[in-house]
Amino acid sequence: MSNVYYPDYLQLEKILGAQAPESAKHGAAAHDEMLFIIIHQSYELWFKQILHEVGSVMDLFADGHVDDNGGELSVAVHRLGRVHTILQVLVKKIDILETMTPLDFLDFRDMLRPASGFQSMQFKILEAKLGLRMEQRFGKQYYTSQLRPEHKAEIEALEGQPTFLDMVNGWLGRMPFLDEQFWPAGSAPFFSQLKDLYAASLVKGEEDNLALWEKLFETGEGRRLSPTAARNAVFIMLYRDEPILQMPFRFLERLLDIDEAMATWRYRHMSMVHRTIGLRVGTGGSTGKQYLAGALGSHHIFQEIADLSSFLFERRSIPALPEPLKAALRFKH
Repeated sequence: MSNVYYPDYLQLEKILGAQAPESAKHGAAAHDEMLFIIIHQSYELWFKQILHEVGSVMDLFADGHVDDNGGELSVAVHRLGRVHTILQVLVKKIDILETMTPLDFLDFRDMLRPASGFQSMQFKILEAKLGLRMEQRFGKQYYTSQLRPEHKAEIEALEGQPTFLDMVNGWLGRMPFLDEQFWPAGSAPFFSQLKDLYAASLVKGEEDNLALWEKLFETGEGRRLSPTAARNAVFIMLYRDEPILQMPFRFLERLLDIDEAMATWRYRHMSMVHRTIGLRVGTGGSTGKQYLAGALGSHHIFQEIADLSSFLFERRSIPALPEPLKAALRFKH
């Protein structure tokens, strides 16, 4: 076995030699371009790690069976927690980028055209794999227009592949605890009890919310989560303290953590762009802050899970579970 040498293992010669400022090519002094390049290169490295983690979790879900006894759901929760931590780091890196003032950026900005972070393939792939479909995108007519043809084709091909959100929908749909076998004949089914509880909880101004109930839990109209998946997700949230449901609840929480972290990143990015270039058009031709503001409001991936918090109640009001179901949700002695 040959000895491994640290610089060779990390290929530091390639990595540390991969900064080629445009300002140097033009003979113009632009001190902060080095910072700009390194920040964005490091973003792309972290995007690669995120795709590695998300891809491994999707592999666990891809066969239509998550082996809880084999620890697969625990692995998924752990790796998605890592994704969330990485995204938090990416948000903090904007603090470093904001040490570059608008005038510092103007020293080299025009030399970058038409390159733009809008051409980051890895971030587009991440959004698409998680579940952001083209029709949901703000400015979708512009979204792939700045890409090379082969990259545009790669993004468009993802539209026909199952997303992580699709896999989560299938996983939630397989939960058995609302099946008739767990609810004694003559007893009110769980969702009948919950609907009455929800209707009684509505306050002035919420009278029309029963239509939302029907859309989420009965018709599924315009929703990515099926009514069955939505019902099962609410059940997990309400009864999360039951032993078998603790890990599924943590899994749903990780999805919301990731969605929130990506939204925070978009917000900080938008604020940084506004602070740096004001209302100017981006180097890639986008509308700059205007585009980023639109994406911030519409590019949530797991918002349908967050919507389900509308149907949660204080613990003392949650319907009691039948004894056979309580037994099924607990560890065997």
